[in-house]
Amino acid sequence: MDTKELLKKVRKIEIKTRRLSDHIFGGEYHSTFKGRGMIFSEVRKYQFGDDVRSIDWNVTARYNEPFVKVFEEERELTLMLMVDVSGSSKFGTKKTFKKNIITEIAATLAFSATQNNDKIGLILFSNSVELYIPPKKGRSHVLRIIRELLEFEPQEKQTSIKDSLEFLTGVMKKKAIVFMLSDFIDNDYNHSLKIAAKRHDITGIRVFDPTEEELPNLGMVQFFDQETNEVLWVNTSAKQTRNRYKINYREQVDYFEKAFKSSGSGKIHTRSDQNYVTQLLNYFKAR
Repeated sequence: MDTKELLKKVRKIEIKTRRLSDHIFGGEYHSTFKGRGMIFSEVRKYQFGDDVRSIDWNVTARYNEPFVKVFEEERELTLMLMVDVSGSSKFGTKKTFKKNIITEIAATLAFSATQNNDKIGLILFSNSVELYIPPKKGRSHVLRIIRELLEFEPQEKQTSIKDSLEFLTGVMKKKAIVFMLSDFIDNDYNHSLKIAAKRHDITGIRVFDPTEEELPNLGMVQFFDQETNEVLWVNTSAKQTRNRYKINYREQVDYFEKAFKSSGSGKIHTRSDQNYVTQLLNYFKAR
Protein backbone atom coordinates (compact mmCIF):
# COMPACT_ATOMS: atom_id res chain seq x y z
CA MET A 1 0.00 0.00 0.00
CA ASP A 2 1.54 3.33 -1.05
CA THR A 3 1.61 6.35 1.26
CA LYS A 4 -1.13 8.25 -0.58
CA GLU A 5 -3.54 5.30 -0.50
CA LEU A 6 -2.76 4.62 3.16
CA LEU A 7 -3.41 8.25 4.17
CA LYS A 8 -6.70 8.14 2.27
CA LYS A 9 -7.77 5.00 4.18
CA VAL A 10 -6.67 6.46 7.52
CA ARG A 11 -8.66 9.64 6.82
CA LYS A 12 -11.74 7.65 5.78
CA ILE A 13 -11.78 5.53 8.93
CA GLU A 14 -11.01 8.59 11.09
CA ILE A 15 -14.06 10.43 9.72
CA LYS A 16 -16.38 7.47 10.30
CA THR A 17 -15.16 6.41 13.73
CA ARG A 18 -14.54 9.94 15.00
CA ARG A 19 -18.19 10.75 14.36
CA LEU A 20 -19.27 7.68 16.31
CA SER A 21 -16.97 8.45 19.24
CA ASP A 22 -18.00 12.13 19.31
CA HIS A 23 -21.76 11.69 19.15
CA ILE A 24 -22.37 8.23 20.56
CA PHE A 25 -19.55 6.72 22.61
CA GLY A 26 -17.82 9.74 24.10
CA GLY A 27 -20.29 10.26 26.94
CA GLU A 28 -20.88 6.55 27.46
CA TYR A 29 -17.15 5.83 27.68
CA HIS A 30 -16.72 8.68 30.15
CA SER A 31 -19.58 7.61 32.44
CA THR A 32 -18.58 3.94 32.28
CA PHE A 33 -14.88 4.20 33.09
CA LYS A 34 -14.19 7.59 34.64
CA GLY A 35 -13.84 7.93 38.39
CA ARG A 36 -13.36 4.22 38.97
CA GLY A 37 -10.19 4.63 40.99
CA MET A 38 -8.70 6.79 43.74
CA ILE A 39 -5.07 7.83 43.89
CA PHE A 40 -3.01 9.17 46.78
CA SER A 41 -2.78 12.98 46.78
CA GLU A 42 -1.18 14.22 50.02
CA VAL A 43 -0.88 13.92 53.79
CA ARG A 44 -2.40 16.60 56.04
CA LYS A 45 -3.15 17.10 59.72
CA TYR A 46 -6.15 15.30 61.16
CA GLN A 47 -9.33 17.41 61.33
CA PHE A 48 -12.47 16.79 63.33
CA GLY A 49 -14.74 14.48 61.36
CA ASP A 50 -11.99 12.74 59.38
CA ASP A 51 -12.29 8.97 59.03
CA VAL A 52 -9.87 7.40 61.51
CA ARG A 53 -9.20 4.65 58.94
CA SER A 54 -7.39 7.23 56.79
CA ILE A 55 -4.80 8.02 59.49
CA ASP A 56 -1.22 7.62 58.29
CA TRP A 57 0.35 5.98 61.34
CA ASN A 58 3.94 6.35 60.13
CA VAL A 59 3.65 10.13 59.70
CA THR A 60 1.62 10.39 62.92
CA ALA A 61 4.36 8.64 64.87
CA ARG A 62 7.06 10.82 63.31
CA TYR A 63 5.41 14.18 64.20
CA ASN A 64 3.65 13.03 67.35
CA GLU A 65 0.26 14.27 66.16
CA PRO A 66 -2.34 12.66 63.88
CA PHE A 67 -2.06 12.98 60.09
CA VAL A 68 -4.40 11.52 57.45
CA LYS A 69 -3.93 10.41 53.86
CA VAL A 70 -5.92 12.36 51.28
CA PHE A 71 -7.06 10.66 48.08
CA GLU A 72 -8.56 12.12 44.93
CA GLU A 73 -10.41 10.66 42.00
CA GLU A 74 -8.10 9.30 39.33
CA ARG A 75 -8.95 11.28 36.21
CA GLU A 76 -6.41 9.84 33.79
CA LEU A 77 -6.83 6.29 32.61
CA THR A 78 -4.94 4.04 30.24
CA LEU A 79 -6.79 2.25 27.44
CA MET A 80 -5.07 -0.83 25.99
CA LEU A 81 -6.33 -2.26 22.72
CA MET A 82 -5.42 -5.91 22.18
CA VAL A 83 -6.14 -6.82 18.58
CA ASP A 84 -6.05 -10.29 16.99
CA VAL A 85 -4.25 -10.13 13.62
CA SER A 86 -4.12 -13.90 13.02
CA GLY A 87 -5.21 -15.44 9.73
CA SER A 88 -8.81 -16.04 10.76
CA SER A 89 -9.44 -12.28 11.08
CA LYS A 90 -9.24 -12.06 7.28
CA PHE A 91 -12.40 -14.10 6.87
CA GLY A 92 -15.74 -12.78 5.68
CA THR A 93 -18.69 -14.06 3.66
CA LYS A 94 -21.12 -11.13 3.84
CA LYS A 95 -20.44 -7.39 3.87
CA THR A 96 -16.85 -7.32 5.06
CA PHE A 97 -13.97 -9.13 6.75
CA LYS A 98 -13.85 -9.53 10.52
CA LYS A 99 -10.58 -7.56 10.44
CA ASN A 100 -12.37 -4.46 9.12
CA ILE A 101 -14.98 -4.51 11.88
CA ILE A 102 -12.28 -5.02 14.51
CA THR A 103 -10.35 -2.04 13.13
CA GLU A 104 -13.43 0.21 13.19
CA ILE A 105 -14.31 -0.71 16.78
CA ALA A 106 -10.71 -0.25 17.94
CA ALA A 107 -10.50 3.17 16.27
CA THR A 108 -13.82 4.26 17.82
CA LEU A 109 -12.66 3.25 21.29
CA ALA A 110 -9.32 5.02 20.76
CA PHE A 111 -10.99 8.30 19.82
CA SER A 112 -13.40 7.99 22.76
CA ALA A 113 -10.42 7.63 25.10
CA THR A 114 -8.68 10.60 23.47
CA GLN A 115 -11.71 12.78 24.21
CA ASN A 116 -11.17 12.02 27.89
CA ASN A 117 -7.45 12.81 27.67
CA ASP A 118 -6.52 9.19 28.39
CA LYS A 119 -3.48 7.30 27.17
CA ILE A 120 -3.96 4.68 24.46
CA GLY A 121 -1.72 1.70 23.75
CA LEU A 122 -1.86 -1.16 21.25
CA ILE A 123 -0.95 -4.85 21.25
CA LEU A 124 -1.25 -6.74 17.96
CA PHE A 125 -1.06 -10.49 18.41
CA SER A 126 -1.22 -13.75 16.49
CA ASN A 127 0.31 -16.79 18.18
CA SER A 128 2.87 -14.30 19.52
CA VAL A 129 2.89 -10.57 20.18
CA GLU A 130 3.57 -9.00 16.78
CA LEU A 131 3.62 -5.33 17.81
CA TYR A 132 3.48 -3.35 21.03
CA ILE A 133 2.90 0.41 21.07
CA PRO A 134 3.22 1.82 24.62
CA PRO A 135 0.35 4.04 25.84
CA LYS A 136 0.55 7.73 24.95
CA LYS A 137 -1.83 10.64 24.47
CA GLY A 138 -2.70 12.70 21.45
CA ARG A 139 -4.29 12.65 18.02
CA SER A 140 -1.07 11.85 16.16
CA HIS A 141 -0.57 8.82 18.42
CA VAL A 142 -4.12 7.59 17.72
CA LEU A 143 -3.58 8.02 13.97
CA ARG A 144 -0.40 5.95 14.22
CA ILE A 145 -2.40 3.20 15.91
CA ILE A 146 -5.00 3.32 13.13
CA ARG A 147 -2.28 3.12 10.47
CA GLU A 148 -0.90 -0.01 12.13
CA LEU A 149 -4.38 -1.54 12.33
CA LEU A 150 -4.87 -0.91 8.62
CA GLU A 151 -1.54 -1.94 7.12
CA PHE A 152 0.27 -4.21 9.59
CA GLU A 153 1.21 -7.58 8.12
CA PRO A 154 1.75 -10.24 10.83
CA GLN A 155 4.61 -12.72 10.69
CA GLU A 156 2.48 -15.58 12.02
CA LYS A 157 -1.05 -16.74 11.18
CA GLN A 158 -2.15 -18.78 14.19
CA THR A 159 -3.65 -17.52 17.47
CA SER A 160 -2.51 -17.55 21.09
CA ILE A 161 -4.73 -15.48 23.36
CA LYS A 162 -2.90 -17.01 26.34
CA ASP A 163 0.49 -15.61 25.24
CA SER A 164 -0.94 -12.16 24.51
CA LEU A 165 -2.52 -11.98 27.98
CA GLU A 166 0.73 -13.06 29.61
CA PHE A 167 2.51 -10.28 27.69
CA LEU A 168 -0.07 -7.77 28.93
CA THR A 169 0.45 -8.87 32.52
CA GLY A 170 4.22 -8.54 32.16
CA VAL A 171 4.31 -5.15 30.43
CA MET A 172 1.42 -3.27 32.11
CA LYS A 173 2.09 -2.86 35.83
CA LYS A 174 -0.60 -0.22 36.48
CA LYS A 175 -4.30 -0.83 36.05
CA ALA A 176 -5.63 -0.30 32.52
CA ILE A 177 -8.95 -0.49 30.70
CA VAL A 178 -8.35 -3.35 28.24
CA PHE A 179 -10.42 -4.22 25.19
CA MET A 180 -9.44 -7.49 23.50
CA LEU A 181 -10.82 -7.74 19.96
CA SER A 182 -10.76 -11.19 18.39
CA ASP A 183 -12.92 -14.00 17.02
CA PHE A 184 -11.64 -16.03 20.00
CA ILE A 185 -11.13 -19.18 17.94
CA ASP A 186 -8.75 -20.51 20.56
CA ASN A 187 -8.73 -22.15 23.98
CA ASP A 188 -6.46 -22.67 26.98
CA TYR A 189 -6.47 -18.98 27.98
CA ASN A 190 -8.76 -19.19 31.02
CA HIS A 191 -5.95 -19.14 33.63
CA SER A 192 -4.02 -16.30 31.95
CA LEU A 193 -7.22 -14.26 31.71
CA LYS A 194 -7.93 -14.67 35.43
CA ILE A 195 -4.43 -13.42 36.32
CA ALA A 196 -4.67 -10.42 33.97
CA ALA A 197 -8.18 -9.56 35.17
CA LYS A 198 -7.00 -9.23 38.78
CA ARG A 199 -5.09 -6.10 37.77
CA HIS A 200 -6.95 -4.80 34.72
CA ASP A 201 -10.53 -4.06 33.67
CA ILE A 202 -10.84 -6.39 30.68
CA THR A 203 -13.58 -6.68 28.06
CA GLY A 204 -13.56 -9.26 25.27
CA ILE A 205 -15.20 -8.19 22.01
CA ARG A 206 -15.90 -11.31 19.95
CA VAL A 207 -16.35 -10.51 16.25
CA PHE A 208 -17.70 -13.37 14.17
CA ASP A 209 -19.04 -14.13 10.69
CA PRO A 210 -22.57 -15.59 10.28
CA THR A 211 -21.16 -18.56 8.34
CA GLU A 212 -19.13 -19.53 11.41
CA GLU A 213 -22.36 -20.14 13.35
CA GLU A 214 -23.84 -22.63 10.92
CA LEU A 215 -22.42 -24.27 7.81
CA PRO A 216 -24.72 -23.71 4.81
CA ASN A 217 -25.74 -26.62 2.56
CA LEU A 218 -23.72 -25.90 -0.59
CA GLY A 219 -22.63 -29.40 -1.65
CA MET A 220 -18.91 -30.11 -2.05
CA VAL A 221 -16.97 -27.00 -1.08
CA GLN A 222 -13.22 -26.33 -0.98
CA PHE A 223 -12.07 -24.78 2.31
CA PHE A 224 -8.83 -22.95 2.96
CA ASP A 225 -7.65 -22.54 6.57
CA GLN A 226 -6.06 -19.07 6.86
CA GLU A 227 -4.11 -20.08 9.97
CA THR A 228 -2.69 -23.45 8.88
CA ASN A 229 -2.73 -23.02 5.06
CA GLU A 230 -4.56 -26.35 4.88
CA VAL A 231 -6.86 -26.95 1.89
CA LEU A 232 -9.62 -29.55 2.07
CA TRP A 233 -12.88 -30.49 0.40
CA VAL A 234 -15.97 -30.71 2.62
CA ASN A 235 -19.35 -32.20 1.77
CA THR A 236 -21.61 -29.53 3.28
CA SER A 237 -24.69 -31.49 2.18
CA ALA A 238 -23.96 -34.13 4.86
CA LYS A 239 -26.08 -33.41 7.94
CA GLN A 240 -23.51 -35.06 10.21
CA THR A 241 -20.81 -32.69 8.91
CA ARG A 242 -22.97 -29.62 9.53
CA ASN A 243 -23.87 -30.84 13.03
CA ARG A 244 -20.20 -31.38 13.94
CA TYR A 245 -19.42 -27.91 12.62
CA LYS A 246 -22.17 -26.35 14.75
CA ILE A 247 -21.09 -28.27 17.88
CA ASN A 248 -17.48 -27.16 17.43
CA TYR A 249 -18.60 -23.55 17.06
CA ARG A 250 -20.75 -23.72 20.20
CA GLU A 251 -17.86 -25.20 22.18
CA GLN A 252 -15.65 -22.24 21.26
CA VAL A 253 -18.35 -19.72 22.16
CA ASP A 254 -19.07 -21.49 25.47
CA TYR A 255 -15.36 -21.46 26.35
CA PHE A 256 -15.22 -17.71 25.68
CA GLU A 257 -18.35 -17.10 27.75
CA LYS A 258 -17.20 -19.17 30.73
CA ALA A 259 -13.61 -17.85 30.70
CA PHE A 260 -14.66 -14.20 30.74
CA LYS A 261 -17.46 -14.74 33.25
CA SER A 262 -15.27 -16.68 35.71
CA SER A 263 -12.56 -13.99 35.56
CA GLY A 264 -15.06 -11.20 36.19
CA SER A 265 -14.37 -9.67 32.77
CA GLY A 266 -16.88 -8.13 30.40
CA LYS A 267 -17.88 -9.62 27.05
CA ILE A 268 -19.52 -8.44 23.85
CA HIS A 269 -20.61 -10.46 20.79
CA THR A 270 -20.96 -8.69 17.44
CA ARG A 271 -21.61 -10.25 14.05
CA SER A 272 -19.68 -8.88 11.09
CA ASP A 273 -22.83 -8.19 9.03
CA GLN A 274 -24.62 -6.33 11.82
CA ASN A 275 -24.20 -2.86 13.30
CA TYR A 276 -21.79 -3.08 16.24
CA VAL A 277 -22.95 0.28 17.63
CA THR A 278 -25.97 -1.24 19.40
CA GLN A 279 -23.94 -3.94 21.14
CA LEU A 280 -21.32 -1.50 22.40
CA LEU A 281 -23.86 1.07 23.59
CA ASN A 282 -25.90 -1.57 25.44
CA TYR A 283 -22.72 -2.84 27.09
CA PHE A 284 -21.64 0.62 28.25
CA LYS A 285 -25.11 1.42 29.60
CA ALA A 286 -25.37 -1.91 31.42
CA ARG A 287 -22.13 -1.14 33.29
